[in-house]
Amino acid sequence: MSILINSDTKVICQGITGSAGAFHTKGCLDYGTKMVGGVTPGKGGQKDVNGLPIFNTVSEAVEATGADATMIFVPPPFAADAVLEAADAGITVIVCITEGVPVMDMTKVRRVLSTDKFRDVKLIGPNCPGVITPGVEGSDDPGCKIGIMPGYI
Repeated sequence: MSILINSDTKVICQGITGSAGAFHTKGCLDYGTKMVGGVTPGKGGQKDVNGLPIFNTVSEAVEATGADATMIFVPPPFAADAVLEAADAGITVIVCITEGVPVMDMTKVRRVLSTDKFRDVKLIGPNCPGVITPGVEGSDDPGCKIGIMPGYI
């Protein structure tokens, strides 16, 4: 039983063209996660090293792919804005892997996400390994992995 994500969850990666974003996107794809694209401002219209489309904004990515979850690999000074951009675009599961995010930035994020407009948004992180839902053995359900943890125990 999945709680936050399942094999139907469509995931984007904010910061997909960075080394960490590209590496962990590949790990998620290998696990079976439906990675549908990524976001890096100024690189929209290109493909990443995994062949996924890159968009300039989260709104563009959501409109084109129907994404409902994101994993964030952006530098700490930009992480809070990345979280709020994702929430504003309608993403309901936001996994912020970035560590070292300023506390005051996250205090502001918390204040915004606690409003009625964003009541359905679940923020995991920052500075977390992510979230995983195992697949069902013997079925076509691969599960879903969003983050940096290994896909096996």
